[in-house]
Amino acid sequence: MKSVYVAMSADFIHPGHLNIIHEAAKRGKLTIGLLTDEAVASYRRLPYLEYEHRKIIVESIKGVESVVPQYQLDYRPNLRELKPDYVVHGDDWREGPQKRTRQQVIETLQEWGGELIELPYTKELSSTKLYEAMMEVGITPDVRLKRLRRLINSKDIVRIMESHSGLSGLIVEHTHVDVNGIVQEFDGMWASSLTDSALKGKPDIEAVDISARLSNINDLLEVTTKPIIFDGDTGGKVEHLGFTIRTLERLGVSAIIIEDKVGPKKNSLFGTDVPQEQDSIENFCEKIRVGKKSQVTDDFMIISRIESLILKAGMNDALKRAQAYIEAGADGIMIHSREKSPDEIFEFCRHFSEFERDVPLIVVPSSFDSVYEDELADAGVNMVIYANQLLRSAYPAMVETARSILTHKRSFEARDNMMSIKDIIHLIPGGK
Repeated sequence: MKSVYVAMSADFIHPGHLNIIHEAAKRGKLTIGLLTDEAVASYRRLPYLEYEHRKIIVESIKGVESVVPQYQLDYRPNLRELKPDYVVHGDDWREGPQKRTRQQVIETLQEWGGELIELPYTKELSSTKLYEAMMEVGITPDVRLKRLRRLINSKDIVRIMESHSGLSGLIVEHTHVDVNGIVQEFDGMWASSLTDSALKGKPDIEAVDISARLSNINDLLEVTTKPIIFDGDTGGKVEHLGFTIRTLERLGVSAIIIEDKVGPKKNSLFGTDVPQEQDSIENFCEKIRVGKKSQVTDDFMIISRIESLILKAGMNDALKRAQAYIEAGADGIMIHSREKSPDEIFEFCRHFSEFERDVPLIVVPSSFDSVYEDELADAGVNMVIYANQLLRSAYPAMVETARSILTHKRSFEARDNMMSIKDIIHLIPGGK
């Protein structure tokens, strides 16, 4: 009996998929190469359904003999192992970003006389459009909460952008670019204490209480589907931290990051220019343990932010704290620096990679912003947070428009700096 291979992500099964499977099964014993989360995330958004759930669905379809994981977009490793007589695919990949993958399949099949069979693509059906339609309906808190861990496990580096409002959340949710056939987008949102404070015209000293900051979280939850990480500053009093974590977890927030400082909070980028005190390792470890005991699910993450490099306590102190915080139960480590160069971050990464217990490593390149994500990923960084760039971009634009109106005594000259009224009405879903 002939053997047949079909690769698919199968996040949303529609008649187009069933047609491919039906026609492939006519030609022999059908194996589905089901793309893993990692494979799908390498070229587009993480699948809505986890791999094991997608596997159960595909295995139940008539005509499918077996399902194997395809660990990358490249078919060749699975093809050389299985040596199928046929590969079946829709004809939509003859042009566009998958054209090169198609050619690789043809050349690989020639090694043992296999054949590529292409079927007409079902044009009126698209998994991408189905996904977008479903996302417009919304997402449940538990699904959103789990996605951050899935992203960390699936991508070389997770890309998080600051979101200070529902509008900025929509920007993070929908902005994407195509780079050589690979869709690049932000994976989640950072609810920053700095931007929350700045929007209210207050200093970044924990002057805005948790209840007020949760208002911004609710705005994000209503109009987005991507994971949210909450900037928890110092975490506040240890007696209060558990309540904060329970609230965030219940809402569907994926993680909180707390920093190992005490006393009146000052922004880290001031460094030693202002009085700042680092918490003792013992006290902060206790805060981590209390936080972990308070959470209900295993999916919520408590990430410890180390301020040793900011406060000039030295690399050894930073590494000692990282080890202690991991042992206390931290789900990730964020190492912070205010240097213009990423050199000390890279040095920390080298030592961190030698730790026995592996937890995600997070950086915030606000000062060392010339570093590329690929460089960070190669150094072992799992997540990059762009912590304040959207608000910092918005403020100069608003000031320029205000100055123009004052100067010219009308708004005409500022027109080129602004969206049209029609565009902003259409920007918000349901605004038409």
